Amino acid sequence: MLRMDEESQEMTVSAGADSPESDESAGAPSTDEASPKAPAKKKRKRKKSWKPSQFVVPEKEGETRFHDLGLPDRIMHAIADLGFKYCTPIQAKTLIHVHAGRNVSGRAQTGTGKTAAFLITMFSKFVQDPAPRDRPAGTPRALVLAPTRELAIQIVKDAEDLGKYCRFNCVAIYGGLEVKKQKRRLDKRPVDLIVATPGRLLDFVKRKFIDLKKIEILVIDEADRMLDMGFIPDVSRIIRHTPPKAKRRTMLFSATLTDDVLRLASQWMPDPVICEVEPEQVAVETVDQIVYIVTSRDKFKLLYNILQERQDDRTLIFCNRRDRTQWLVANLKRHKIDCELLSGAVPQKKRLRILEGFRTGEYKVVVATDVAGRGLHVKDIGLVVNYEFPYEAEDYVHRIGRTGRAGVAGTAISFACEDESFIIPDIEKYIGNPLKCTMPEEELLKRAPSVRGAAPAEPSTAKSSSRGSSSGRSSARRSSGRNSSRRGSSSRGSSRRRR
Repeated sequence: MLRMDEESQEMTVSAGADSPESDESAGAPSTDEASPKAPAKKKRKRKKSWKPSQFVVPEKEGETRFHDLGLPDRIMHAIADLGFKYCTPIQAKTLIHVHAGRNVSGRAQTGTGKTAAFLITMFSKFVQDPAPRDRPAGTPRALVLAPTRELAIQIVKDAEDLGKYCRFNCVAIYGGLEVKKQKRRLDKRPVDLIVATPGRLLDFVKRKFIDLKKIEILVIDEADRMLDMGFIPDVSRIIRHTPPKAKRRTMLFSATLTDDVLRLASQWMPDPVICEVEPEQVAVETVDQIVYIVTSRDKFKLLYNILQERQDDRTLIFCNRRDRTQWLVANLKRHKIDCELLSGAVPQKKRLRILEGFRTGEYKVVVATDVAGRGLHVKDIGLVVNYEFPYEAEDYVHRIGRTGRAGVAGTAISFACEDESFIIPDIEKYIGNPLKCTMPEEELLKRAPSVRGAAPAEPSTAKSSSRGSSSGRSSARRSSGRNSSRRGSSSRGSSRRRR
């Protein structure tokens, strides 16, 4: 980590090397006198220091500027580079309360900027209160617990963007990658922030690779999903390795603040302030939602024609099960549409390569299960397609939240066929707005071109245990939610009772 004293020391060394006094004190002739043919040594130009006044953001009624929060210049510089001007609602509420020294339980969907909120909090504290230089390896100042490795990786990427002028050491710890490789990152230099999935972190703590006794800020991200996936016992064990709750600052974020989540929050932090952002703000404001009424047999040609029409868009397509994603990718490739697959069945290294290719634009179309529903944060996804409606209403919001991010408009198209339309009333109730269902234009239903070779066998739409959920527990939960919805009850309500 680059601290204030180290930074000033580097500036002093640079100035000394270029100053004429240093040559005189050495008592040596100048370079030109000693060797006429030697080129003159160029002086290094000192970089001009950046000031927040260079980032002009006008005051706006009802909006909180990042300028108004008294953030360190180095953090503001990174915020300016990212083009963040005004805080999102969850950022404004969180940053104000945390700045006042309070703990926070935040209700916020993905795409609301909560990651930036807790990272800005951490990095501001690190800059204002530098850590001692002699910190042992594997002793972080802050810890973020995330339910999936995709989310952990994304949080570290966001941390690198926001901490680019601070040289903080941020490390992701998660399963599916070699232990030795991750341990080398920890040993290389003192670590400031660890973002981890619970299982791998517990393993590293037991092996004494990581010591959590110096944690100053703890964040539990997507607590509701931690609960659903059965991670809470592991999270509780991890928290017992951190300082007492009165001696650390704690933030918990969840898409829903159920009684179970609030009970956990009260166990892990004293007197938390509850900051809430309504889900309909996320689902409606920046996403143009289109629902096409279509039969199951016409789905593929509808998708094909949409992709032909919107070739310039970075597109994410969701299915509910791994076998469906595999079939869809194979069929799209037969029709000369370049696409990649993201599901729990894809090896971790390949998943990381595909995610990076999607971010850079190497891949324009990705077909995914809900493994990408919350953990995938890619800028400028122009189109999300629900080839199949999800089994639960909240997953619909997570999916369409992949587009329309950071105030940029996006489009979400869902296919309402005879197999999945039953979930629409639950979604409408959850987001607080009706979904307008419409018939697709004739052009979108024209036949896809014939191709050589046998078509891959399409999987049955019947219920299957081979769903693309993150775990068996989550898969069973979704199946139960779907069955209750068929009986006419609210899957959302039954989900609350199970929690």
